[in-house]
Amino acid sequence: QVLLVESGGGSVQAGGSLRLSCAASGPTYNRKSMAWFRQAPGKRREGVASIYTAGGVTYYADSVKGRFTISQDNAKNTVNLQMNSLKPEDTAMYYCAAGAGWVVAADPGHFEYWGQGTQVVVSS
Repeated sequence: QVLLVESGGGSVQAGGSLRLSCAASGPTYNRKSMAWFRQAPGKRREGVASIYTAGGVTYYADSVKGRFTISQDNAKNTVNLQMNSLKPEDTAMYYCAAGAGWVVAADPGHFEYWGQGTQVVVSS
């Protein structure tokens, strides 16, 4: 089994930055792809960014390109999401996810393991 624990959420004003971290444990073959998704109240869960753990190839949703950066620290078994130039529309619960296949954060159905989420609130 894969266990994912997110941290780093909080409240920030528009234009500010936050860094989310996801501590992962469990078999690495179940964590070939790691991703961040988000879900705002009343909206569908949407992919934000993902990374292939072998090779580090990344994917970003158009809405966050140039503002968010996903990275991994293999020594610490963490995946991080640096979020800069935050906007009120970035307000959501952010979830870390792991997939056993080589998939990108376009479809939450491709990810088998999920964390509990961390809340991000961006005020104008």
